[in-house]
Amino acid sequence: MSLLTVDKLSARHGLLQAVRDVSFGAAEGEILALVGANGAGKTTLLRTIAGSHRAAGGSVSFDGADLGSMRAHRRVRLGIALVPEGRRLFGGMTVEENLAVAGANGRRGRWTLETVLDAFPMLKPLRKRRGGELSGGQQQAAAIGRALMTNPRVLLLDEVSLGLSPVAVSAVYESLQAVIAEGRTTIVLVEQDLSRVMRIATRVACMLEGRIVLEGKAADLTREAVTEAYFGLRRGEGGVHA
Repeated sequence: MSLLTVDKLSARHGLLQAVRDVSFGAAEGEILALVGANGAGKTTLLRTIAGSHRAAGGSVSFDGADLGSMRAHRRVRLGIALVPEGRRLFGGMTVEENLAVAGANGRRGRWTLETVLDAFPMLKPLRKRRGGELSGGQQQAAAIGRALMTNPRVLLLDEVSLGLSPVAVSAVYESLQAVIAEGRTTIVLVEQDLSRVMRIATRVACMLEGRIVLEGKAADLTREAVTEAYFGLRRGEGGVHA
């Protein structure tokens, strides 16, 4: 049974339809990776699921309940957390303060300040440093840690590796293994690094022009099939990282 169900979901930016009748389900503990070129609608899809962007049609259901027009902060309290593209930490607040603010507005559970710092050891010596003083990789780790402080059942991760060095990306994903290994948190992940996606995801869905054009178990999909869907039957080159 799906914990998160998206049914014929559509979303707009003014006259531009960014998400077009998207449907999928994600079970508890599943890792669903969304791939696609810039402008495919991935970020808008995640923001609409999280309640920070208004749906133009369709529905999002969580644990069997239709969320309707529920605001983002109420979805957080139910167990849906978004790590947005660009991290968006409170730059004037310390790492510890960023984490504590999120924890005060979330659910009770295993993720506390100490367990988050244990999962992201790079943050331990930085807990008193302001968010605006961190490197990109440190900010990403803090942003994921902040989302975990709400004890989500569904974690939406948007562009984890965007703008980060390969070393920083590896460090962030290594820390994420503590979440993945538990097998209890459903993760919907937007990621450009296709090789990494194929290694960690349970399922992969490729978006093109606002629609899902390919979906399947990662183990059953070839890199070639995903790449073709990514570009719309080999429409050009670039964008997918080896």
